[in-house]
Amino acid sequence: MDTVVIVGAGPTGLTLACELARRGTPVRVIEKSPEYPRSSRAKGPNQRTLEVFEDLGVLDRIFAASGPAPVMRKYRDGELISSADPWAGVHPTPDRPYAHSRLIAQYRVEEILRDELAKHDVQVELGAELTGITQDESGVTGTLADGRRFEAAYLVGCDGGHSTVRKLLGLPLVGETEEEQRMVLGDVEVDGLDRAFWHQWLDADGGVLLCPVPGTERTWWFQAAPERGPGGEPLPPSLESFQRLFARYARLPGGWLTRADLLSTYRVNVRMVERYRAGRVLLAGDAAHVHPIAGGMGMNTGIQDAYNLGWKLALVAAGAAGDALLDSYEAERLPIASWTLKVSSERLSVAMAAIKKPGGGLDVVVTEETTMLGVGYRWSPLSARPSERDSPLQPGDRAPDAPCADFGTSTTVRLFERFAGPHFTLLGFGERAAATLGGIAAPYGDLVRTVAIDAGSPGLSDKDGHARRAYAVDGDALVLVRPDNYVAAVVDVAEQATITRYLASITT
Repeated sequence: MDTVVIVGAGPTGLTLACELARRGTPVRVIEKSPEYPRSSRAKGPNQRTLEVFEDLGVLDRIFAASGPAPVMRKYRDGELISSADPWAGVHPTPDRPYAHSRLIAQYRVEEILRDELAKHDVQVELGAELTGITQDESGVTGTLADGRRFEAAYLVGCDGGHSTVRKLLGLPLVGETEEEQRMVLGDVEVDGLDRAFWHQWLDADGGVLLCPVPGTERTWWFQAAPERGPGGEPLPPSLESFQRLFARYARLPGGWLTRADLLSTYRVNVRMVERYRAGRVLLAGDAAHVHPIAGGMGMNTGIQDAYNLGWKLALVAAGAAGDALLDSYEAERLPIASWTLKVSSERLSVAMAAIKKPGGGLDVVVTEETTMLGVGYRWSPLSARPSERDSPLQPGDRAPDAPCADFGTSTTVRLFERFAGPHFTLLGFGERAAATLGGIAAPYGDLVRTVAIDAGSPGLSDKDGHARRAYAVDGDALVLVRPDNYVAAVVDVAEQATITRYLASITT
């Protein structure tokens, strides 16, 4: 019997597989396509997903294969109107190390995650199409199109908006589809354009967007409203159609576009499931929610679904935590899906209004919300409630970074470096808090690692006060950080029993 079978080898499924594999959880990834899917629709990781990728150990490869978001150059009637950089003047801070998102084709993200997964001797199984699911209290039985069957303790559907897993469970995507709001997409090769810019030709009746794909010499992301046929029907995407659209809106030779592939038509959907879990089968990513692309939160939400689920599923599958821990996945991520649908719909409305005016463009969709650094779970059953604490940082919030100094060597050590890996991190600020760390963590082995701050050697010095400011800590205090780098509890040292009870409740 497999421990976990993941259906779908996109960014969500691969992130989950990496999360499980690095925790020693046996995992199998099946993908119905006979070849690795090649999609470039998602334009890259946002600021919070970059933090996830740092924890997974792939961030250096993501940066090497990606580029910064280019300045948006906006045109009207073929004439340059203005340029905009929505993140101009925004810089990293001690608690937020990644100020900007990165641009990278989705297939390159998948290649990097597959390479990381291979380090754990896990390969994606191609041409394995799921056609049936049955389950009972002991596990899940799946049937493949070629007649093979498999058994697993758990199955996770990460198989996109047309999810077979979701359909087999009988879970509808509840919401609405805007049939008339369509967009044709593709990767094109273009000569003659400055690759330092994301070109946006936007007229009153439509437009064309061309964004350079990092790591390529001539490839661009193409987006446009579709051409219409004699009866007003939208025409399918094609090289010839893209050339006509480009000539119409850019007022440049259509022949500058010399190749078009990865063609698709996008319709605006605002839909999500009402449950993320049905027994031993769970959903993640687009299998559970689809929403407007405005704000670029689709792939990022899926990756963050997987990051939330991975540590929980690993503990439960290993028998180190009770089954109820999996219920917290739905409790935390279902409201985030609803929030994402709301924010992306609002951003789409703002963008549609902006592009009707000269100088309007996609810069209006970029906001603090789309960084997803503010996403948190204060309402969650996994967010401990201390007896008394009035602070801007609460259990359920994202755990901030902070540079400290190693007491022994004086070298800079970031808190994110200590968080990295499949474990809880228990921070002890001050000598009295540090003295309690060993006793609290001892029963849990490698599941809980400790970091003493401002308590002498060995440990870290918060000599510039960044850690205390980030965690709003005065005096001696304990902070428990979850494996997915959210705050589980913040308490004064006298309330250490809160931490003890919390860890006991997770592992019971």
